[in-house]
Parts: sequence; C-alpha cells; structure tokens
Amino acid sequence: MQWINHELYIAPIDAYIDPIKPVDKAIITHGHADHARPGHQKVLASRQTIDIMKIRYGEKSATSFQSMEFGKPLRINDVTITLHPAGHILGSAQISIEYRGQRVVVTGDYKTIPDSSAQAFEIIKCDLFVTEATFGLPIFQHPSPHNEINNLLKSISEQPKRTHLIGVYSLGKAQRVISLLREAGYDHPIFIHGALEKLCDYYSSEGINLGLLRKALVQDKETMKGAVVMAPPSALRDRWSRRLMDPIICQASGWMTIKQRAKRSGVELPLIISDHADWNELTSTIDSTEADTIWVTHGREDALVHWCKLNGKNAEPLRLQGRDEELEI
Repeated sequence: MQWINHELYIAPIDAYIDPIKPVDKAIITHGHADHARPGHQKVLASRQTIDIMKIRYGEKSATSFQSMEFGKPLRINDVTITLHPAGHILGSAQISIEYRGQRVVVTGDYKTIPDSSAQAFEIIKCDLFVTEATFGLPIFQHPSPHNEINNLLKSISEQPKRTHLIGVYSLGKAQRVISLLREAGYDHPIFIHGALEKLCDYYSSEGINLGLLRKALVQDKETMKGAVVMAPPSALRDRWSRRLMDPIICQASGWMTIKQRAKRSGVELPLIISDHADWNELTSTIDSTEADTIWVTHGREDALVHWCKLNGKNAEPLRLQGRDEELEI
C-alpha cells in the first residue's frame, strides 16, 4: 500500500497519525503524551481528545483544532477519514482511512473489554490493520479488572487503619480505577494527588461517575488514614508518599503481571488493570478485522508478527520511536 508509510504518513492528504515531531497536519488517536504532542499546525481528533490536549498543553498547543464525531466520515480530496472508538481512554479513537477502494485502520492504543470510563471498542473490517503490541506476548493474559478491585477492597477491609496508596497514570488509569471502585460499591471519599485533579474534573464533567474526590494534602495524613489515595507512579517513590502514615503501596498496571517488576518498584499490592489489549484480545481483534496485512507497533512486535505469519497474514513490525506506556502520564 503505497499511499501510507511506516511513519503513518498519509501521502494523498499530507498528514501524519500521532507524529512525534511537530507537523503541519496531525491526526491524533488519543491524549497520552506518547501519541499527542504539542506544536502541530492543524490537529484533527475527537472532541474529547482535543479537550484533553488543551488541558494538558494549553489552548494554543496547536495552531488550529478540528473535532470529529465517532462514525461520521470526513472526506478530504479523495480520502475518507472516520474515527471509531478504541476503548483505551475517554475519547480514544481508531483512525479509518479509505482511499481508492482500500481501507486502513490505525488503532493507536486499544482494549476490547468493557470500561465505563471510555467508549466501547469497535471492530472495523479493513485491508491493512495497524495494531499496537504493548502486551504482545502470550504471558500477558489480564485478569478481570473487577476481580482486581475485589482484591483491593479485601485488603482495605482486612487492614482498615492503613492508607492504600495506588499508583495510577493521571489520564485514563486514575479515572478508570476510581470508576471501578464506585461500581463495586466503594462510596467513601477518594483522595487524589494534585497531578490528577484537572483530568478527574474533566472526566466528571463528561458524565463519568467518580464520586466524592478530595485533594490529598500531606498535612491531612491523619484524615487519610485508612483511606484510598491515588497518585502518579512517580509519586510512590518520592518523599510525598513517605509522609503518609504506614501506607500499603499499590500500583494499577498491566505490567504488574511481572512479579519482579512489582517487587522492584516496592509494590505491596499489585493490581493487574490494563488499558491495553492483552495477547488474546490482540489476536482475536486481528482475526476479526479480516485484514490481509498487519503492521505491528508499540511494544513486543516480534511475537505478534510471528503469530500473524503462522496464521497466513502478511505482517511486519513498524518499530515506531517514542511509543511507551511509561509516557502515559
């Protein structure tokens, strides 16, 4: 397919998808820092992604913004662009590009399991499917997030005087874990680090039920005794967290599957809650698209490329630079 290349540059409309450097025309899948960068001239994205970019980078983080609704095609010259939900975070989109009878779908990041804090993933039939592979190894088979939340609630019940400090990315993960807690019936105030405040406020304004949130102030450590406190993963290791009274260190991430990684990070209660597709989701999604050609990026490309070839598909890795879950801040 000559009109789109491995940098996700769409030649007929001179536009890039999720470019890592400022460009004239950028189509953005979602608001995480490894996909949405400031400094582009023109940005095309979902309304919520644009809102999130403005919250994170400022109103003038691009020269101009154009929002699109999910499922409503936009024709530019002979190219038709359509956004479809990716299920990753609020506003995250798969980009469908149709040109001369061919359809390409670029997922950005995605997951297919239900999540009340994001729009539900949609399968789009296509000729070329560009998939992430953050957890593209068979070892990654994520448990039910509801079971993980039950483990957290069990720990809270068994150790009611200890603060449960949970490391969460400020965009998407924080709001999803809070939403899961509310769905499980946890109705106490949840304390949040200041870095989570603006995005939690935004999610609430978009109708996501986060319940009563309070800013976590170290001088209120007595008040936070026995409570749930959420902070970015980096805060788990700085003096901010060390001022809390006897906290149980938790972290919510798909990487918590790897016990040694949790141990190195000083995590006492790992919560395997991922906003990315696991191995089974990746392979079943690839099959469901009926695509003949698969491009794999953002993670463990080789295993998924190998699986695709074993299953009769043309597949190759992109190895795009600058794609890293650690940047989901």
